[in-house]
Amino acid sequence: MAHIIVDENEILEKAIKRFKRMVEKEGIIREYKKREYYEKPSTILNRKKKAIQRKLMKKSRRGKADY
Repeated sequence: MAHIIVDENEILEKAIKRFKRMVEKEGIIREYKKREYYEKPSTILNRKKKAIQRKLMKKSRRGKADY
């Protein structure tokens, strides 16, 4: 859980910016959006397989460009 300590003389906007950066770094927003709706296990599996295929295609295209 993201937690920051705000000093007495610290500007509020600066503290909010620090908090947002920490939340983004920990991936809280990304995780929330991912879990916002139920996703069937088969859909998760298909999405992961497609991501792997895209990664392999990108890697193979890079390999062909080297020659």
